[in-house]
Parts: sequence; structure tokens; C-alpha cells
Amino acid sequence: MPLPFQTAVVTGASRGFGRALSAALVATGTNVIGIARDKSELRAVRDELGGGFTSFAADATDEALTQGVIREHRPSLLVLNAGVTPHMAPLHEQTWETFSRNWHVDTRHVFTWMRAALLEPLAPGSVVVAMSSGAALAGSPLSGGYASAKAAIRYISGYAAEESKRAGLDIRFVTLLPQLTPATGLGSVGVEGYAARQGVDRETFVKGLQPILTPDQVAKAVIDVAMDAASSLEYRVSSTGLHPIS
Repeated sequence: MPLPFQTAVVTGASRGFGRALSAALVATGTNVIGIARDKSELRAVRDELGGGFTSFAADATDEALTQGVIREHRPSLLVLNAGVTPHMAPLHEQTWETFSRNWHVDTRHVFTWMRAALLEPLAPGSVVVAMSSGAALAGSPLSGGYASAKAAIRYISGYAAEESKRAGLDIRFVTLLPQLTPATGLGSVGVEGYAARQGVDRETFVKGLQPILTPDQVAKAVIDVAMDAASSLEYRVSSTGLHPIS
């Protein structure tokens, strides 16, 4: 079924949730601007998806890139999914550099894109979806500042929604908090770390996460909230679907 979004921007588009979402959007006729750092991985996505996918091998936190993409392509959907794998270690084995890693990528790029969405601004009816994490609710003692960086994304998205309303911009901001899953590279690192912390093997730990959340399910969740003008501001995402956060 065709979507009302002629052009979408997806950050972190080369793998995991971002790749699955790019494929889902292209399949519905949406032109996707996919942004990630790895040029070869992006090229593989473009080879798979064809002309509906335009790749930008770049740093998603770059303000000039953000402004240029919005002004040139006029997207009506932004999905802010980029992030870096956290350094997996308990607090006392972190340095400030490793602890703050996700603040400098995950949080900063959400701030940069949401600020640009309000300043440009995006067209009325546009939607901005930010990917946070279930760790923002439950914590993540082995991943440094990851949980707090993802919690900050929730606040930034809420602030942006308030400013959009105050200015009458009619831009919707929604935050999704997916549960931990071994189905992505980042999630697999977390699974390995927490399995070792609990003294169990990976397979045993994964059984406790059943049913497993897949990238395709996350892609569907993003499209569902983007299409629903009455959607809530925040949702947990699990294999059973979307769960509003009150």
C-alpha cells in the first residue's frame, strides 16, 4: 500500500532496524535517503533496493549535512535511528570517553535533526520518529551512558513536539523504545554481555527474551506510528507490537 511520504530520511540505514525500514519504505514507493558512515554497506543496500534508495555515506551528527539534506530533498518523514555500539563494561571499568560514547552519536544526531526540522521547518504533516531504547526505562548497567543517552532522546523528542505545537508547525514527533533483541549487531553485543554477567550461555539468555523482536517488526512499528495522526508520543516496541507509554 503506497504511503503518503514521498521522501523519507533514515539514519543508520546500512544495517539492523534502519536497513529493514529502508526496505519497507522503498517497497511502498517512498524515496529513501539513507545515511550511515560505512560506504560499502550503504552500497550493498542500494544494490538491493535499487533507485528508490539514495545513499549518503556521512556522519549523521553533521549539522551542515542535516540542513543540506532537508533543504534539497524536503523529506516528510525522518527516522532517527543512527547509533554507536556502547562499550560493554561495568561502571568502574569505563572511562569518561567510553561512558559518553552514545551521547556523542545517538543523542547528538537526534538533537541536530530535530533542531533542523523545527528551524527549517519541515512541511506541515511531517513526522519525525526517534529510536530510543527499552534501556531508557530499565537501565543498562553494562553499557556505560547508553541508557541515559537514550533517555535524553525521549526528552528531546518531547521538547520538539511541544515547540512544534507552540509554533503551529503541525510536525509530529514520536519516540520508539524497542526491547533488547539479538537480531541486530548492537543487540547481539548486549546479549553476549548480559549473558556473561548472569553466568549463562547465549542460548539460555536468548530464551528469556522470547518471542524475539525482529528488524521487520520494528520497521512495521515505525510505519504504523508515522501513518497514525492520533498516535501517542512514546511507545515501547516488542514482538507483540506497540505499547503506549503513559
